[in-house]
Amino acid sequence: MIVYTAKKKAFIEDVRLNRIHEKILLEFRRRLSRSVAAKEVDSWRHSLQFMSNLMLDQAIPDDAGVSLEYHIPLTSKRIDFILSGANEQRQETAVIVELKQWQQAEPLLHKDGIIRTPLGGGWRETSHPSYQAWTYASLIRDYNETVRTESIRLVPCAYLHNMDDGSAVNDPVYAPHTSRAPVFISRDAERLADFLKQHVRYGDERDLLYRIENGRIRPSRSLADAVLTMLQGNDAFVMIDDQKVAFETALELAHRAQQGKRQVLIVEGGPGTGKSVLAINLLARLTDRDMATQYVSRNAAPRAVYEAQLTGSFKKSRISNMFRGSGSFMDAAPDSFGALLVDEAHRLNEKSGLYGNQGEHQIKEIMQAARLSVFFVDEAQRVTLKDVGSRAEIRRWAERLGAEVTELGLASQFRCGGSDGYLAFVDQLLQIRNTANDDLESVDYDIQVVDSPQALRQAIVSRNANNRARMVAGYCWDWKSKKDPVAMDIELPEHDFAAQWNLTRDGSLWALAEHSVEQIGCIHTIQGLELDYVGVIIGPDLIVRDGEIQTDGRKRSSMDRSVRGIRKLYKEDPETAKREADEIVKNTYRTLMTRGMKGCFVFCTDPETNAWFREQIQTPSANPVMRAADYEALPYPLLDLEEVVPFENALPVYDLAVAAGEFSDPQAVEDCDWMQRPDWLKAEPGHFVTRVVGESMNQRIPSGTWCVFRAKPAGSREGKIVLVSHRDIQDADTGGRYTVKRYHSEKSADDDGQWYHTRIVLKPESRLFGYRNIELTEDAASDLQVIGEFVTTLS
Repeated sequence: MIVYTAKKKAFIEDVRLNRIHEKILLEFRRRLSRSVAAKEVDSWRHSLQFMSNLMLDQAIPDDAGVSLEYHIPLTSKRIDFILSGANEQRQETAVIVELKQWQQAEPLLHKDGIIRTPLGGGWRETSHPSYQAWTYASLIRDYNETVRTESIRLVPCAYLHNMDDGSAVNDPVYAPHTSRAPVFISRDAERLADFLKQHVRYGDERDLLYRIENGRIRPSRSLADAVLTMLQGNDAFVMIDDQKVAFETALELAHRAQQGKRQVLIVEGGPGTGKSVLAINLLARLTDRDMATQYVSRNAAPRAVYEAQLTGSFKKSRISNMFRGSGSFMDAAPDSFGALLVDEAHRLNEKSGLYGNQGEHQIKEIMQAARLSVFFVDEAQRVTLKDVGSRAEIRRWAERLGAEVTELGLASQFRCGGSDGYLAFVDQLLQIRNTANDDLESVDYDIQVVDSPQALRQAIVSRNANNRARMVAGYCWDWKSKKDPVAMDIELPEHDFAAQWNLTRDGSLWALAEHSVEQIGCIHTIQGLELDYVGVIIGPDLIVRDGEIQTDGRKRSSMDRSVRGIRKLYKEDPETAKREADEIVKNTYRTLMTRGMKGCFVFCTDPETNAWFREQIQTPSANPVMRAADYEALPYPLLDLEEVVPFENALPVYDLAVAAGEFSDPQAVEDCDWMQRPDWLKAEPGHFVTRVVGESMNQRIPSGTWCVFRAKPAGSREGKIVLVSHRDIQDADTGGRYTVKRYHSEKSADDDGQWYHTRIVLKPESRLFGYRNIELTEDAASDLQVIGEFVTTLS
């Protein structure tokens, strides 16, 4: 997504008239339904003035493209400034400029790509601007097929326009990074202008950034698929910003620990922030440095999955020497390892052994066994009563053992569509914490509530093309099939639904097993792993009454060790039991709902709860009435409600996003604004007015044109222009689940002579390159909703 885009000449004018920050902020609010901090608005005003001054160079073509705040797909990162056009050889080029308002910096000679600068009220370590710009370009290359298939050049650089002394950022230690992405300071304005002219000699004639923004996104690589490549010494993931800082800090601490005091590093991060990627990267790098290093986890599932991916490429003895359970260090000699990398450290237990009665404390045993212990923690993923891996507990043991503690945080988001907003929404939804993210308007992630477990199963099976979609559930049903292979575990007779828990033969490899899409996993077989799509069944341990979530650990299966002892605790200390169970139940569903990289489908077994979740999760259009500011270029005036005679002298006006939802009776005067009916138009009930934005139909409907549609048309739609909605559509122009296209369908008759769709094709009609047909197969076609049929344009 690009927040602002214009030609160079228009950009300079927006800056000259001191309205550039207002335009960016307006687009943030319109496209993301949120604002930004005043400090960021001030940075736009300040930094973009410097860029505008550079753009005054006449050798930079007036029709070069300027794009601001480009959101890198599948991440939470944005690029400040992009100049697009073509170089001397007519190769299409996008110059990525990372803007910094830094005034001071200090080089760090012992950490690759890391520098110190005043941030947030103190001196902090952060990634070097050149490294940052280069990684952003690399992410676009990795994710965007348009960039790769059309050989588009991405040229990164950084501009520190407030910095007078460039000795720190240009220290020779950063040469590998500045050679790939040069850094410019305040006195380098002319050099930067020359750099821009070198790479953008001609204008952007084919809307380069528009094609990049709407290009096909390459599926994200999963850690499980990349673990072999990483352990063979190859870079499978680009580490950005806080990830890079954590990686380099761990390497430095590993070296320091060999020479002096024992070191402990706590890395805190939520789901999808790259904790496991960091752990495997460190395992590869430290092992390559001949340091005895092991990946440690309490949960067997991720270890089993990673080991399975290595089988056949590494010797079994080598694999077993790299991956260990957290209870393996009871008898380890002190300092047996150079480093132990503890993933999902929040899952650590106090005791070890089959009956939980061996050893003293897992945290202590791990720290004693290694010179460096790295604990990757997300306390909101504590999902059993025995989980003790909190930051406070880790610090307590470090102090007792005389170890130095370093703490870092990860914020960069790579799961859930790269959306921090979705994670905050889940916390708000489950009433874990108040995040103010009570809707999904700004979230580009496929989250849906379905009406039945069959619908959930169908949704997941249909998305399992890459064997990366699975159903999971709260552990509220006994695992009967563990002893009786034909028994059903999760039975919901009111829905005529039955399924088994993950098969015993698959064990911890359930997430990889070929046919396991038919089974249902639980927290123990999915925590620490990621999927493309996850289907979550919320059981009776979490219900909603009068808008309040109620949890009850006693509704869990007695076979679930997560809450073993909870029933006794309810009798002895009800308040403590309720508080403990509430945290564990909510954290369990939070963890399950954040396993999917692309989407999450939810079904609640309690009807009232399912209805409440549906109400919360649907993208709200709480106020479908458009305000005056939204009626840009509306060709006919709005009428006061007292004047309105529906469809005789007035037509209802809707925002396109609202029209694409299930808006109410179009004759309900109080629910919308009404526009004066044109004299030449014969209106009829069901007509409505909306604005079509985007270029996919510009041969017939120019972008921004106000149009009349006929709501929910009857009869054949073949060959007609229609406004449609579908869960699998991501419109190239709006990013929404709705689109305006030319409709074509192919049909067949069943044995009873009834016709059904075998394929629906939604065709763009654009003069611009890059738009593709949207094709829906038989299964997907049944979910297509035709919102309206195009009648005419109004301008």
